[in-house]
Amino acid sequence: MRLGVEAALVGRRLVRGDVDVVDGRIAAYGLASPNGRGLAAPGFVDLQVNGFAGVDLLESDRDGYRRAGEALLATGVTAYLPAFITAPEDQLVEALRDVPISTVGGPRILGVHLEGPFLAARRLGTHPATARHDPDAALLARLLDAGPVRLVTLAPELAGADALIDLLRARGIAASCGHSDATAAQANAAFDRGVATVTHLFNAMRPFRHRDPGIAGAALARDDVVVQIILDGVHLADDTARVVWRAAAGRVALVTDAVAGAGASDGLYRLGGVELEIRDGVVRGPDGQLAGSVLTMDEAVRNLHALGVPLEDSLAAASTVPAGVVGAADAGRIDVGLPADVVVLDDNLAVDRVHLAGDALVAA
Repeated sequence: MRLGVEAALVGRRLVRGDVDVVDGRIAAYGLASPNGRGLAAPGFVDLQVNGFAGVDLLESDRDGYRRAGEALLATGVTAYLPAFITAPEDQLVEALRDVPISTVGGPRILGVHLEGPFLAARRLGTHPATARHDPDAALLARLLDAGPVRLVTLAPELAGADALIDLLRARGIAASCGHSDATAAQANAAFDRGVATVTHLFNAMRPFRHRDPGIAGAALARDDVVVQIILDGVHLADDTARVVWRAAAGRVALVTDAVAGAGASDGLYRLGGVELEIRDGVVRGPDGQLAGSVLTMDEAVRNLHALGVPLEDSLAAASTVPAGVVGAADAGRIDVGLPADVVVLDDNLAVDRVHLAGDALVAA
């Protein structure tokens, strides 16, 4: 089956021609395509989805996952990580056990992003302080045993965090620095220990200062750390995002940090046990702090490209780079033999249609 496109993103280059799919996998690309329409890009991979289309995933059932997944698919997301914020252990365990890894007709769930509970008390943001924990290897092991954890955000400066990082590495689970008051020295120690990414750079972390660069400065100064950013025009100023790209081109991962109101409308929603208000597209918690976003991944790609980032790199930041963070070798790429999870974009980078294993499940 031909996708009927005029070009495809393969690696970091645009290859003219159509894409052929056999048995749900890419069979060939660069084929003659006189009537091709649109650009085939790897399906987007979102590492941080708290909720979508009115659904809060921490408190969702299988039907909620289905509804959220269908709406995510329409934004080009073909694989994602439900993100669970800091919550009581019993709630996290129940939510982890209920994650439907096998989904039909929706994006693949690659595993769960545990954003907490081992976070810095000073940098919690909306996360409830009553459920925060100092590093506890036994608690982390119980959470890992409860369900398919793929990524854990933690504050590396906390006493005992090294043991958590070692446990995650031993289990093949990615660790990320975030919600942290770490100095640059503490962040570099965590990166040297095996942490390879940072959760929503600049947000909920020690501010960047000229003599105290913190996690953000340490991550941008290295070449082996992927920095995740929420590019919604709210979490980062455009000039800040440009600085990030110029320092870390090719190792920027777009994330949405979407909450239940994403893909829905302004109003009142929940994030775990926290009440949110969305007004004019900005999400705030009970104390007025930023609390996630209503960003969609296709919007994030357009926003990054609008800052002057080449199209190929903008698309990779939403697919190949985040997939690499969690070692998902069969996601976020177009190549022969890989699953045909593809988003087709029009000339305005709007989603024209989405193919999952070659099947067109969403069409504009």
